[in-house]
Amino acid sequence: MNTKNSSKLLILLMVLTSIGCGSKKQQESLKIKGSDTCLPLTQKAAENYMKKNKEASIMVTGGGSGVGLAALLDGTTDVAMASRKMKMDEILQLKKTGNSEYKEITIANDAIAVIVNPSNKISKLTREQIEDIYTGKIDNWKDLGGDDIKIIAYSRESSSGTYEFFKEHVLNKKNFGPSMLLMPATGAIVQSVSQTEGAIGYVGVAYIENSIKALLISYDNGQSYIEPTIENAKSKLYPISRPLYYYYLTKSESLVKPFVDYLLSEEGQKIVVSEGYVPVK
Repeated sequence: MNTKNSSKLLILLMVLTSIGCGSKKQQESLKIKGSDTCLPLTQKAAENYMKKNKEASIMVTGGGSGVGLAALLDGTTDVAMASRKMKMDEILQLKKTGNSEYKEITIANDAIAVIVNPSNKISKLTREQIEDIYTGKIDNWKDLGGDDIKIIAYSRESSSGTYEFFKEHVLNKKNFGPSMLLMPATGAIVQSVSQTEGAIGYVGVAYIENSIKALLISYDNGQSYIEPTIENAKSKLYPISRPLYYYYLTKSESLVKPFVDYLLSEEGQKIVVSEGYVPVK
């Protein structure tokens, strides 16, 4: 190969190397994982953020609060989405890794709706009736004034923060009944309830759609029933409400904070509202 050709080859290699390095930098992603409740909001916010910041790359996946926090502990995600607070054993595990410094950010608030198939004539339940359904004491809608149809109760898996919140605040910490059908994702509950005549489930209000019916809920033994709406959750009138969190290690703040700041900004909180959640500001 002559000198002229060698020079051209060297320049070409330098250009390709430069392009490769540039691409690698652009492809460096912020990884966010966890709560299915937080998933639609985070996906939409990430999409908008990347439109405004062309070099940004954000990967968002669900799986449940426990899955997200486990990923934070083993270093496979930068942010854990959670619909519950971090547990003491998770904090202790974090300390064992040498990463005891972390941030807890409330990104939005949420309400949990109890849903049934639209064909169900039942439109309201008391907390006690929901408890009886999910602990297995009541297994037919006729016992609640409905048709003679077997109740098919759907729940999230135990790794879900919504599962834990529902058990603590709706079932009064009682165990779920043995006939419970555990679903891997909130979307799967919506689909199952929409397709099953006697079904009941629970989801974040952001998941309410025309294929399911959200019930009015009473926490005062049937004296008053409250609809699961954003307005009622914001005013704290609706009783099954909770905050939603991001958790991340302090050492990752330079990577994480720009997106978190965007989500907490006026523009970001408008996304919170438009996606069916309650803003924190």
